[in-house]
Amino acid sequence: MRRDSRSEIRNFCGGFALYEVLLGVAIFAVGVLALGRAVENCLNASTLNAEENVVQQILSNRMAEIQAARGVPDQAKEFKINSGYGLIKLIQKSVPAELTEPNKTVLNGINLVTLIAQWQRGGASQSRQIRFYVYRPG
Repeated sequence: MRRDSRSEIRNFCGGFALYEVLLGVAIFAVGVLALGRAVENCLNASTLNAEENVVQQILSNRMAEIQAARGVPDQAKEFKINSGYGLIKLIQKSVPAELTEPNKTVLNGINLVTLIAQWQRGGASQSRQIRFYVYRPG
């Protein structure tokens, strides 16, 4: 009788080891899937950041061009720029700033320029804008 009970214990322990291995493999698989998802999120964030940097660079370049140019900036202008992330529409608007001194003296020759970048990301419209003043003495 003793012999039977020992073999039952051995079979029970062997089965228990198999369950431990299966549980360990399942936990490992879940961990690998979670790690893969985290890497995918990092890659997506990196791509979005690079796209935002391209848009900021386009806006900065156009601002520098306007500031370096002679004469009053154009009232309205539109550009289409093909970036590595798709087509970006750059809209330029310029209006007289109509600024005044505290003593009510009107400051002439200052324009408020607005640059707007518009593009599509995953079917959704995105836009960024910057506003700055340009002085052109008249």
